[in-house]
Amino acid sequence: MHVQKIPFRNTNAFSGFFLSYIEAETKLKSFYSRFPSTGAFKDQIKEKSNSFSKANRTELCKALRCQYEGINVGKAVDVNLHSLSKEKTFTVTTGHQLSIFTGPLYFVFKVVTVIKACRVLKKKYPSFHFVPVYWMASEDHDYDEIKSFRLNGKKYTWKTQQQGAVGRFTTTDFKSVLEEIPGDTRVFRDAYTKSATLAGAVRQYVNELFGDYGLVVVDGDDPDLKRQIQGVMRSDIFDHKPYSLVTKANNRLKTLGLNPQVNPREINFFYLDAQLRSRIEQNGDTFTVLDTPLRFSRDELDKKIQESPGNFSPNVILRPVYQELILPNLAYVGGPAELVYWLELKAVFDLFKLPFPILLPRNFGLVVDSPTARKIGRTGLPPESFFESKSDLFKRWVNRNSKNQLSLTSKAQSLAATMAAVQKSAEKIDRTLGPMTAAQAKKMQTMIRTIEQKMMRAEKRAHADGLRQVEAVKDALFPEGSLQERIDNFLNFYQTDPEFLRKLIECFDPFDFRFQVLTYHDKTGNSKKVS
Repeated sequence: MHVQKIPFRNTNAFSGFFLSYIEAETKLKSFYSRFPSTGAFKDQIKEKSNSFSKANRTELCKALRCQYEGINVGKAVDVNLHSLSKEKTFTVTTGHQLSIFTGPLYFVFKVVTVIKACRVLKKKYPSFHFVPVYWMASEDHDYDEIKSFRLNGKKYTWKTQQQGAVGRFTTTDFKSVLEEIPGDTRVFRDAYTKSATLAGAVRQYVNELFGDYGLVVVDGDDPDLKRQIQGVMRSDIFDHKPYSLVTKANNRLKTLGLNPQVNPREINFFYLDAQLRSRIEQNGDTFTVLDTPLRFSRDELDKKIQESPGNFSPNVILRPVYQELILPNLAYVGGPAELVYWLELKAVFDLFKLPFPILLPRNFGLVVDSPTARKIGRTGLPPESFFESKSDLFKRWVNRNSKNQLSLTSKAQSLAATMAAVQKSAEKIDRTLGPMTAAQAKKMQTMIRTIEQKMMRAEKRAHADGLRQVEAVKDALFPEGSLQERIDNFLNFYQTDPEFLRKLIECFDPFDFRFQVLTYHDKTGNSKKVS
């Protein structure tokens, strides 16, 4: 693959908030501990070492061995599972929903980033061991966000009537969607047909795809692991401390002109049970589970926390705290929206005396297959130009290919200078003629812009065939008008190139904060990395 890197700002695809973070603007420095550079990990390792006990490691390893029971664990994963018991082993983690068939490409980009980051850190700090981790959002209950994926321009949907935490969904009604999908899908077919739950299926196919790279999958829906956050549950449910701290952080962000990604609730835990994940709310001295008849007094709920911590599920505010409590984690890899909401949470980490992880942006990419690459070549436009809007893109192409002078800017400037001189002369005779002359000058400028627009439209009609080719490339690279990585599935490339994941790992650089365009050069999938 040929690799071309584009500054994030030049893509017009990222929020100002995210850009402020990734460009290390001073105004955000109090919202995190360390900026994501390889050098910053020296102090991060030291801080995490002092806070993560041997007992924590023992509990984590015990839970993971149970979670992997029945999975064919390869050597790389087995080595990493064993190494987590050792004090010099740390993790780099990403999290994601249990989207069917991995969902959009950016899930794969997240996983590739943590794998590559661990490799880079191992070279920088050879005396330590770094384990890439995928945290399954198995307790999430937003089925609508995981039920579909897009392959080769067609949308496929898993239809089920199940409710509650999606990781607990059974996969018995998955057969129909499996039968629809073209190409080689054995990895997914085996996972969905041989696993009892969606979480089990995701663990299996992720292990099949990334196990050789040592990726460890963690399921937070584990009663034994949740015993470690019982104190967090009480602080949040009874005292609402996280709510107060995040609200203050959000207010500070707003004064900086930044919009917070998420807002806290007074209680940031759900009640979790079979077919149920509903918010807990406090009404006076009573705690209720929304849309259910469940009611608890404070003492009853406290007893429930003590005896059945698995019935409590953190929301987006406290899931990061849970993760960092049970993992020897150094960095969290996320997308723009994720990193922004993590920046709201530092005071909560300070409350629970937890090291705040380094926030590492995932790699961002646009994959250009060889047919599309040839089309781009025929347009004569550089790949980065396709990040522009269609209107600007068409103008660029027409200006590049037209034999006519389509810009009247110089004429408009000349006219403006002439009219300024006319206005000056008129005002010498009668000062009241000045506003009238200025108004006429403005009308002339509007007329010139109108003529220029009509010239461009006429030229576009004359080049309709060429513009259709440009539009075809734009639609291929930006399906539904969005970034490819947010819409298309990795099978678009993996089915024709089984080495696709390996090539991504080779090409991506987790500490190079630019958007990467990855281009195939021929039909066979053979590629060449260009640094």
